[in-house]
Amino acid sequence: MVTEDTRGAAPESQPVKSAERTIHILETLAASPTRMSLGELQEACKYPRSSLHALLRTLKDLRWIEADESGSRYGIGTHALLTGTSYLDKDSVVSRAAAVLEALRSEVSHTVHFARRDEESVIYLASRGSKVEVRRMHRVGRKLPCHVTALGQALLAELTTGEVRELLPAKLERFTDNTIVDLDDLVTELGEVRNRGWALEREQGTVGVVCIATVVPYRIPATDALSVSMPAEVASYPGELERIAGVLTRHASAWARELRAEGVR
Repeated sequence: MVTEDTRGAAPESQPVKSAERTIHILETLAASPTRMSLGELQEACKYPRSSLHALLRTLKDLRWIEADESGSRYGIGTHALLTGTSYLDKDSVVSRAAAVLEALRSEVSHTVHFARRDEESVIYLASRGSKVEVRRMHRVGRKLPCHVTALGQALLAELTTGEVRELLPAKLERFTDNTIVDLDDLVTELGEVRNRGWALEREQGTVGVVCIATVVPYRIPATDALSVSMPAEVASYPGELERIAGVLTRHASAWARELRAEGVR
């Protein structure tokens, strides 16, 4: 039945253009390492200059984005941070991660992470830095392609080969000389991950860093994973990788049992 309220309404499956553009702008600014000019945003988003300018003005007024002192370059604002923090506060699994990460770091003495798969990427939801190793650590909210992280490879291994091929392109983005850039090679590596029960990434995402990861299997397929990262030199110590993998899988399995027992899904 057509009424005055429904006449001319867009189909439910059709995205609202202004909302879609707004989200795209926010994601583009969030992904950029620096503030962006109107021209750079227009090149990245391909929107008409007048429409883009109006959306930027609205987002700035609502404090979802901020401009620099010149007023010509834009970046993410405080209200975007508030929204992201709210996600972390309300997620029942993330709120339990701190104790697990502290216990894991205490036992392995390296940097530890907790992340969740988001389609072809992983998002870092919690981290604890090593108390003895001084180096750059992935920030909470950082998003990286699955194929360059042990976290992502562990989570991709939860999918079937057909699902992986449907999700990822045949040629993958290169981050270092060690990055797996051929999808067939990645599929082979995922088979090894399934056999071992944990993923091993040697300087594929960051030069000088080796990472081990395993899923937290409270969901099927798993959506979350824990990892331990360490300098490549440390990873070369005899038996160190196997020791860390054993500790990591033990903590992940124990945490999964706790989550299932508490009815967390």
